[in-house]
Amino acid sequence: MDKLKAMASFVRIVDAGSLTAAADALDVSQPSMVRQLAALEAAVGVRLINRTTRRMALTDEGREYYERCKLVLAAVDEAEASLSARRSEPRGRLRITSSVTFGRALLAPLIVDFMAEHTQLRVEALLIDRVIDLIDEGIDVGVRLAHLPDSSLVAVPVGETRRSVVGSAALVRRYRLADLSGLRSAPCVSFMGLVSPQDWPMVVDDEAVRLPVNTVFATKQIDAAIAACQRGLGYGQFFDYQVQEQLRSGKLRPVLEPHWPAPTPIHVVYPQARLLSGNVRSFVDFVVPRLRSRMAALRG
Repeated sequence: MDKLKAMASFVRIVDAGSLTAAADALDVSQPSMVRQLAALEAAVGVRLINRTTRRMALTDEGREYYERCKLVLAAVDEAEASLSARRSEPRGRLRITSSVTFGRALLAPLIVDFMAEHTQLRVEALLIDRVIDLIDEGIDVGVRLAHLPDSSLVAVPVGETRRSVVGSAALVRRYRLADLSGLRSAPCVSFMGLVSPQDWPMVVDDEAVRLPVNTVFATKQIDAAIAACQRGLGYGQFFDYQVQEQLRSGKLRPVLEPHWPAPTPIHVVYPQARLLSGNVRSFVDFVVPRLRSRMAALRG
C-alpha cells in the first residue's frame, strides 16, 4: 500500500463527506476507494470511519488521524514545493573549492557574478593548495588542475593550462638561456605552491624530467614570487593564467618554450549523484562555459 496515497484518499473522503463523492473527485471507482480505506484501517490497526449505507462519521481515532494526515500531507507538499523552487532559483548553501591562485584569479569573480544573480544563495569558497575529498569534507563543487584518476566524481573539462618559464626583460638580457642547462646557474624564483625550490618539471627530448635549478628566492606567496620575477631577481615557473597580465604587458617574457611541460587539464568536478542538487546544477551550468571562454582566451 502506498501510505501517502492512502492518507490523501482518507482526507479526501472526510472532506467530501462520502466515499462516493471522494471516488468521483479522484476519478476512481467506489469499490476501489472502499478497499483503500479498509487497507489503511488495517495498517493503522483502528477503525477510522463508522459507515453505513446512509451515512459515515469519524471515530475519535479517525478524527485525530485526519488532523495528523493533513499536517503530513502539507509538509510533503511544502517539501516538494521547496525542491521545485530550488530548481528554478538556487537557495541555501553551496560549498566550492579550488586551488588558491586559480580561485583568486579566475573562479572567485565568477562566484561573485553567480551570487549577484541568485541572492538567496549562501556560498562558502574554500581556496586551498591541496587535494581534498569532496564527499568527506562536504564540498558541492570543485575545480581541479590535474590529470584526474578514475573516481566517483563527475568531471567536466573546461580547458587546460601550462607551466611556463618566464623572466623580466632585464634578466633575459643579463642571463641569456641557450638551453636548459642555463637554469642551473641563472638565478631562479620558486613559487612553492607550484614547484619545488630544488627542481622544476620540464621536458627534454619529449621526456618529462625534473631539472635542478638555482633558486635564490622561494616563497608560498604567488604575488611575492611574481613581483620578484618582474624585478629581475630570477626566472620563475608559473601556470600561464598566473602571469597572463605580465606577459601581455611585456613585464615578463617567456623563455625555453619548447621545454615546457605538457598542458595540465582543468575540470569542474562534483560528486556523482542520480539526482543532482539544483544549486550544483545551476552553478555548473553557469561556470563551465565562462571558464571555457576564459581559458580559451588565455590560449589565444
